[in-house]
Amino acid sequence: MKKIRLGVSSCLLGNLVRYDGQHQRNMFVCDELGPYVEYVPVCPEVECGLPVPREAMHLEGDPKAPRLVTINSKRDLTDQMQTFVKAKLDELAKAGLDGFIFKKDSPSSGWERVKVYNKSGTPARVGRGMFAGAFADRFPNLPMIEEGMLNDQFLRERFLNRIFTNQRWHELCAADRSKHMLSDFQARHKLMLMSHAPGKYHELGQIVESGDLNAYFVKLNEIMALLPSVSKHVNVMQHILGYFKKDLAAWEKSELLEALGQYREGLLRIEVPLTLLRHYSRKFDKDYLLDQTYWDILGRLYL
Repeated sequence: MKKIRLGVSSCLLGNLVRYDGQHQRNMFVCDELGPYVEYVPVCPEVECGLPVPREAMHLEGDPKAPRLVTINSKRDLTDQMQTFVKAKLDELAKAGLDGFIFKKDSPSSGWERVKVYNKSGTPARVGRGMFAGAFADRFPNLPMIEEGMLNDQFLRERFLNRIFTNQRWHELCAADRSKHMLSDFQARHKLMLMSHAPGKYHELGQIVESGDLNAYFVKLNEIMALLPSVSKHVNVMQHILGYFKKDLAAWEKSELLEALGQYREGLLRIEVPLTLLRHYSRKFDKDYLLDQTYWDILGRLYL
């Protein structure tokens, strides 16, 4: 599989670009996701011409159109940053990005809930970093996340499912844009899509019949923007269990149902029922199940 191209806040890769001359290297970004990704690092503050180290800055004024101002000297850097952002977004539009990972709380790269200070100096978490906000407006359909959100199981899972699925989609479309390809793609992604939106899978099936690839991709991203959850995963794994009705001994089925129940109640992690189901898929040669992309991200995260 061709590596995924992700934009990323440069400090998260360990680059010494922060205002204090330090970095914020993120282990998941670098060590776990890194082998599958070609990163395109961006540091708006350095790339707009500011030195390292530099005076700290923040956003102030109208949350809908805040100014970027240094904290002590009150130097207004808004115009300088906006000039950079416009040129950088034009450059990134040609970079073939599959998504972006932002640095949380940054006045330039924070994606959401960035502090904006009012006239009395009181902050409210109502803003977006000047670069991140403009990026989100320019590329609203790209998967995006802040590095702090990667600590949340389902936010991380949604982001990873989206970037890996988009990469598979683009690779397949480059080689084959037939109705048969669309049908095969739909079949292999069924369980993963059910973990995002179990009630909407049939809507994609209707588009498959039409063979409209553009409409399919729009609906695909709409579905995958929805969060997975414990109850959705239980639903998927119960669906998988149905494939073993004639294969499992009574005690094996009971063991699986008990594991699913304990996962639902928060007493077990998802690894336990997931490992059992994948084991039985291999043991009983369930090729349809083994070919499902459902195991892909969950396997990388948990198995």
